Amino acid sequence: MSVVSTADASILTRKPRQLLLAFFGEFVCDRYFEPLRASVLIGALESAGVAASAVRTNLDRMVHSGMLERRRLGREIGFELTGHGSEVLREASHRVNGPAPFEPQGEGWTLVTFSVPEHLRDLRHRLRAALTWSGFAVLRDGLWVAPGAVDLAAALGAIIPDLPPGSVNAFSASELDGFPMAETVRVAWDIEGIRAAHAEFIEHWEREDAASELPAVTARTLLVADWLALLRADPRLPRQYMGEDWPADRSFELFTRRHREFAFPAVRDFAGLVD
Repeated sequence: MSVVSTADASILTRKPRQLLLAFFGEFVCDRYFEPLRASVLIGALESAGVAASAVRTNLDRMVHSGMLERRRLGREIGFELTGHGSEVLREASHRVNGPAPFEPQGEGWTLVTFSVPEHLRDLRHRLRAALTWSGFAVLRDGLWVAPGAVDLAAALGAIIPDLPPGSVNAFSASELDGFPMAETVRVAWDIEGIRAAHAEFIEHWEREDAASELPAVTARTLLVADWLALLRADPRLPRQYMGEDWPADRSFELFTRRHREFAFPAVRDFAGLVD
């Protein structure tokens, strides 16, 4: 079973929640400490083609999930990150802004099994999402594998307090003679689907007109949302399993260049929105 399939490889299908997470991660978390008016968020995302009703619906969902809190600002409603929301975005930021986002974290492999009761379905979904973000894929029913020595305590830090005791078991592993990992990698991950995700990111953001008609604050939000989707699609597998001319370095160079290009005008735009 593959977490990333060719059918799922499109990373440019941008959902309002992804854009809101990118916006809060870029402009708010540990940078802006006042509640944001709903109109500011709507204005930033409308340029990306997101309807105001969709922004409001997803803000409500993020409040329900514990990422945001509502604040009354006169006649308007404001939103600010919760402690949990800030922690989630800080964890994501380590990889978004990291120097080697597609390289394994250490040697070997990390294995995880878990059992979460049916009545905690939402918690089980959060656990699976956190494992996927950390590079895990399902190898067999109930057995997840990721390249490298994953810091599972950090990856699941926001979830562990809510999990029943003993519900997650984790192990480190190494390749054994006579049992090469190449076949395991092909079973667990769709390598060509991951390659296609890189190609899509590169094709879009290499175009000089990719965001030429957008305010810089919106362009940077879109760029980071697409980058987060690519980071989620690429599990940091060792290069020997990835074939020739692997495009990850090209994606990283392109993101770094575009992110820097949008930096100052986007901050200026954000200041204008909140003023």
